Amino acid sequence: MRDILLRSETTMTNSRALDSLRLQVMQTLSAAGITDSDVDAELLIGHVLGLGRGEVQARLILKDLVTDEHERLILELTARRAAREPLQHILGVAWFRSLTLEVGPGVFVPRPETEQLAQMGIDALRSLAERSPIAVDLGTGSGAIALALASEVPHARIFAVEKSSDAMPWTRKNFERLGADNAILIQGDLADAFSELDGTVAVVVSNPPYIPTDAIPRDPEVQLHDPHLALYGGDDGLDVVRLVSQTGLRLARSGGALMMEHGELQGEDIRNILITDGWRATATHRDLLGRDRYTSATRP
Repeated sequence: MRDILLRSETTMTNSRALDSLRLQVMQTLSAAGITDSDVDAELLIGHVLGLGRGEVQARLILKDLVTDEHERLILELTARRAAREPLQHILGVAWFRSLTLEVGPGVFVPRPETEQLAQMGIDALRSLAERSPIAVDLGTGSGAIALALASEVPHARIFAVEKSSDAMPWTRKNFERLGADNAILIQGDLADAFSELDGTVAVVVSNPPYIPTDAIPRDPEVQLHDPHLALYGGDDGLDVVRLVSQTGLRLARSGGALMMEHGELQGEDIRNILITDGWRATATHRDLLGRDRYTSATRP
């Protein structure tokens, strides 16, 4: 670790105090409108120094120094983040439940609220008495939901489909690296995926694109960097939701569950779509901030 950090203020002249550098990074990120500037600063510093966030905090207490070269690299990454490039793109990874996923340009970065959707799918699978229940993730993106289900319900069989050729290299990396033997990934359109599973699936889960075409996402990270195919769902935002409903009805067995994520004002419209298609027991659920975020239904 001596080649990374210097712990004596007199050891080397071409060095800088870590706490001073952290403060500069935080101020730069705060000025750019990034709210959790302390978190991002410590993760960027740790990325360059090969340290976890907790280790960075420990080095701050020890009044460590940073070499000029590491300072330069940290400030370069800081400038990228201040330009609102997603932190996950800079680090090359996103954390989702217990998983570390590889992400970058072309693939949708999984969000914390989607972890609750994955939990709904996990709970549904665990509640079944079946020896090997089947779940399908429609539009898997980075593979976050499918791989969470596969790792946390190892007796289940998980199938995932992704359409985007830009996203698939990241998806394949994650499936291969995490070694989910009970998960199968294909590239294709969710509208006609997995016809061989028709009428056998216990849980269908999806985080489809649901932003209306003429809406502008608030966060620059989303607006400028997330792939449009993963964001926009037609004039009312619900075109792919309608496909998920129809495909889910085809795949699900009697009593099978469908659950999907959506915008906070879309719950009623989605329940109406599902009821019209033939789903029953529709319900909209709130995220941890109290916003309508997920809708579930049961196939009769």
